[in-house]
Amino acid sequence: GYVAQRMLAARDERSSALAVLLFNVLHYTVRPWPWILTALASMIHFAGDAAVRADPESGYVRMMTDVLPPGWRGLLVTAMLAAYMSTVSTQLNWGASYLINDVYRPYLRPRASDRHYVAASRAASILIMLLGGLVALRLGQVTAALDLLLSIGAGTGLVLILRWYWWRVNAWSEISSMVAAAAVSMWLRYGVGPAGVGLGDSPRDAQLFFAWSMVVTTAIVTLVWLLVTWLTPPADRETLVAFYRRTRPGRRGWRPIAALAPEVNVTARPAVALGQWALGCAAVYASLFGIGRLLFGAPVSGALLLALALACAWGLRATMREA
Repeated sequence: GYVAQRMLAARDERSSALAVLLFNVLHYTVRPWPWILTALASMIHFAGDAAVRADPESGYVRMMTDVLPPGWRGLLVTAMLAAYMSTVSTQLNWGASYLINDVYRPYLRPRASDRHYVAASRAASILIMLLGGLVALRLGQVTAALDLLLSIGAGTGLVLILRWYWWRVNAWSEISSMVAAAAVSMWLRYGVGPAGVGLGDSPRDAQLFFAWSMVVTTAIVTLVWLLVTWLTPPADRETLVAFYRRTRPGRRGWRPIAALAPEVNVTARPAVALGQWALGCAAVYASLFGIGRLLFGAPVSGALLLALALACAWGLRATMREA
């Protein structure tokens, strides 16, 4: 959703696609390396520290307190607080928007005043903040929160992608996938647990159980949302036709709807779109590993990988210009 907001703020479709490509390069190429280098430095600096070995996550904070001078330490703390507040404000506003615009306004109070909806959105923001704080206290560790988010989202990615390529996907498809993912993942996490599948309490067993639960959750969620999709009616034709005219997703998965809008000119061919996707992925990964090779003293292979990334980006831009 937050990526879509940035896309909609761009000048045109081409600028939007290039902006998303730049975002992914910065997100996956530039941002991880300070973290990686800090982690490697902490492994060397605290090699004989039993406390860091027992809790590796504390190495990042210990590097701040033990290595950075006061000025840089204060700057980093300020940057971390700013990043934290930007994420919290985004999630609060986003969550309140979902609750008010998608649930409360259309189904509970459809004819209230704007003043009422503003007050309701403020109450929803406070409610989400309180629930988030309770969940954070329950989890205790950042990694536990990440594992939980990955678990309750397992299997939903396919329906979120196919909604652009298959006209039959509807709102119930997405709702059922999210509900099924949360229910199955919570049952596996707290009802079954590693002991239920013959695993122990070691960190390695916990990782094996997490991987196993992700596979099981994805399989069940996929089956659920496919069944729900076929058992529930599709969105109304007017909505589907308007969506097709606006997004022009291609005719292959939208043939019944495309027949109702023959004036829509879909210029992008599936083979070209697939090639653009491959070029974008290659550009991101080549730049990621290229920078890594340069940082670790392999300039030749690093330069070759960065050259490959630039070539992929140029090819992507050229195909977009032709399309």
